[in-house]
Amino acid sequence: MTGVRLTDEQRLDWLRLIRSENVGPRTFRALINQFGGAGAALEALPDLARRGGRLLLKVASRAEAEKEMAEAARMGVRFIAMGEPDYPKTLQAIDTAPPMIALRGSADVLAKPGVAIVGSRNASASGLTFTERMARQLGEQGYVVISGLARGIDTRAHKASLASGTVAVLAGGQARIYPSENEPLTRAIVDQGGAVISEMPLGWEPRGRDFPRRNRIVSGLSYGVLVVEAARRSGSLITARFALEQGREVFAVPGSPLDPRAEGTNDLIRDGATLCAEVSHITSALEPLIATGAAYAGAQEGGASPWIEELWDEFDLPGVERAPLGSVLPEASEPESIAPQKLSDAGSVIELLGPSPVAIDDLVRLSGLPIRVVQTTLLELELAGRLERHGGNAVSLVG
Repeated sequence: MTGVRLTDEQRLDWLRLIRSENVGPRTFRALINQFGGAGAALEALPDLARRGGRLLLKVASRAEAEKEMAEAARMGVRFIAMGEPDYPKTLQAIDTAPPMIALRGSADVLAKPGVAIVGSRNASASGLTFTERMARQLGEQGYVVISGLARGIDTRAHKASLASGTVAVLAGGQARIYPSENEPLTRAIVDQGGAVISEMPLGWEPRGRDFPRRNRIVSGLSYGVLVVEAARRSGSLITARFALEQGREVFAVPGSPLDPRAEGTNDLIRDGATLCAEVSHITSALEPLIATGAAYAGAQEGGASPWIEELWDEFDLPGVERAPLGSVLPEASEPESIAPQKLSDAGSVIELLGPSPVAIDDLVRLSGLPIRVVQTTLLELELAGRLERHGGNAVSLVG
């Protein structure tokens, strides 16, 4: 798909598919690969869900997708699909890359090397001052500053890099800026050549589980993530966790052991993050990665470190897939037939599943079935809401 632009009809089908119930980024990829296109996948969804045990599955209608596209056009928002020329290559390199992003502003800024700056909403004066200095200096050296538009560190990072280019990633839809006081900031970002992006429907009100979803995009767009201030249970550490899994560099600003806002960043440094006290600590580490395109290669093997896994458990919310990151969407294959699988085949896979995660490779080996049969069964279960994905290419049965 790389470098190919979708037709209007294909774009509509892609939007319908990703807006359909129980279709996340990984499921979207599996459906496209199996059926050769979004149109064929849409036709197959109801049957797949029924075979997985769900009688009714909400499939986004053509009218709903057309309405969202029309509203987006009125707002100056356009949809960019994975593999199209304007889709960010660093983001495309993560396994849970959004199949489509809604973009307001310039796509040119997405092609430049980016550094994410994240941190406490209740930031200290010194933290805000340091954030401003780092964002300004990174912009002067040709980097785009990426953040999540939150109060505190995020807001200061965006404001300090308006002139050089900044990207704001929304937890909600383009018509539901959060926090609302940052609506003027989003307009300033767009007016000065930056970009505001979201994977959510235009009118989506952000919920708690949407912020970790957003954070994986913040890190995925970046070559490195700088955490300025973060308490031990801060959402900024989720961004660091995603950065590690995506094979990105993690930088942390040290702070006083007496300040709770420094506990998370000090822990990061203790566990191997690069201490950052000046901009050269970032640029010297990233320049070789940018020269070789290393951020496109994807994730480290073996998953995240224990402290990140413990943190994730604290924020383990529905809708955020825990999976190894790093591959890009392959070219679509020829559509496969949707002939019903033998009940004995699906049953043998289901019998091997339980509440404990099991590697898909082990399912193939133990069931003795072709990998396509196992993958189709897992798709059916996932669309029916009966399957959960985990790190290490593992899955478990829900309920």
